[in-house]
Amino acid sequence: MKDILIYGFGGFGHEVACLISHINRACSTWNLIGYIDDGVEVGTSCKYGKVLGNCDTLNAWEKPVSVAIAIGSTKYLEIVSKKITNPNVDFPNLIAPNVFYFDEESVVIGKGNIVTFGCRLSCNTRIGDFNVLNGNVSLGHDACIGNYNVMFPETRISGQTTIGDRNFFGARTFVAQCLKLGNDCRYGAGCYVLRKTKDGNLYMGNPAKKIEI
Repeated sequence: MKDILIYGFGGFGHEVACLISHINRACSTWNLIGYIDDGVEVGTSCKYGKVLGNCDTLNAWEKPVSVAIAIGSTKYLEIVSKKITNPNVDFPNLIAPNVFYFDEESVVIGKGNIVTFGCRLSCNTRIGDFNVLNGNVSLGHDACIGNYNVMFPETRISGQTTIGDRNFFGARTFVAQCLKLGNDCRYGAGCYVLRKTKDGNLYMGNPAKKIEI
């Protein structure tokens, strides 16, 4: 078993601990040794472990260790991943045992991704780095996902869709087929995206419309 730390002591960090536990039930893989968090006092604990330090602690870690970044903010996913510079650290993909692949050999996935329970990955899908697919997310055939995207439960990405970086998809967002979505957008819960969107905006509704804020 390999040592692993969870970066982020919040509720999603607790969920990732549960995910690790289920992975270990299927195949003993990970030894969860604790949490890293920049805003929680060292020694703070929960039933899954305690906070061992902050990013400086991690960058001084002297032994090989894996890290799962359990953060639901697209912005901070990128910031944290780039703050970790220790060559002893690696970023595995944590994938729930019940994720369903249409054709696992045709799926290409980068590093540091968290794919939780009930997700569905069709054939010829591509996933970049440090994405969160948080529960019953569906990716259609030939979908291409960039980096640092967060998809809340029951997000549906249709086939031949391309998505850039740092996009947030609220629960039950639907994206129609063959669309190309860019970067830094937020899609509200239940949003139906039926046409191309512009970078850096908030979209809500069915059909999705840009919301001025």
